Amino acid sequence: MIGAVLSSLRQVLKPQDEFNRRIKQRHKTFWAPENAEDIRNTPTNAGDPMEKWQDGLLWQRKLSNKFNARQFAQAMGCKVADLYWKGRDPAAIDFDYLPEQFVIRPTIGHSSGNVFVMDKGLNHFSGTTYTADQIRSALAQAMLASPNVEFLIEEFLQETAERYKILNDYKFFCFNGEIASCQLINRLGPKAGLGSFYDEHWRPMEAVHPGYTLTSPQPRPNCLEEMVAHVKTLSKAYQIFCRIDFYATTKGAVFGEFTPTPGMGAGYSKFGQRLLLSYWDKYCTGLV
Repeated sequence: MIGAVLSSLRQVLKPQDEFNRRIKQRHKTFWAPENAEDIRNTPTNAGDPMEKWQDGLLWQRKLSNKFNARQFAQAMGCKVADLYWKGRDPAAIDFDYLPEQFVIRPTIGHSSGNVFVMDKGLNHFSGTTYTADQIRSALAQAMLASPNVEFLIEEFLQETAERYKILNDYKFFCFNGEIASCQLINRLGPKAGLGSFYDEHWRPMEAVHPGYTLTSPQPRPNCLEEMVAHVKTLSKAYQIFCRIDFYATTKGAVFGEFTPTPGMGAGYSKFGQRLLLSYWDKYCTGLV
């Protein structure tokens, strides 16, 4: 009798706290070991066989490094932004050989920190103009705070050929090849934008994570089928729950990054928690 009562109580409480608990537990499991950063920041190669990618427990930590994530996505047949430069020495960046538009992002980090979306000296993320020396100085400061970080300088992708702007984000919540929801963020800045949610067929859904101002349903991207196919392939290879980000561009669907602990499990709606837990329990049973 007591066991049945406790079971019922857990089911009542589950949507409110269980998803958050699982994400926090994953974060601890991923990053508490002493060798976790070494695993994340060991460079990989797109030509490596899958056996080498998946050669250890919690191998997915490798893909929390954005350079490794690029390599993995390419190995899975996905498009990525062109890479102009990668390294740890900002003084070595020759801005004269870069196009007028480019994006700088760190290999590790979250919440768009230390990202420069540059267009003729203007960082669209901050609305601030930078000289080459000011960018070098900002990157050097960031490296003092995070000695393992490298920086990538990549192509400024475009949604249309007419102008450069911050790209919209397509964030897919995935479970071993299954898509629970896609969040479209019409991004206005690193932490500002409008949000809406869809299933894989672009049918509107309730908000899973109402962290951005909710907006009316948006048109489906032209490359939706390509995007969904790549997301499912990546998710099946990743095996466990992950949010996988893509962009809809003039090149078609372009991979963004993997996020294994989105929002650290906080801020999800009751609907979102129930949805994500139901997929986790069905398609990733017993997995971290």
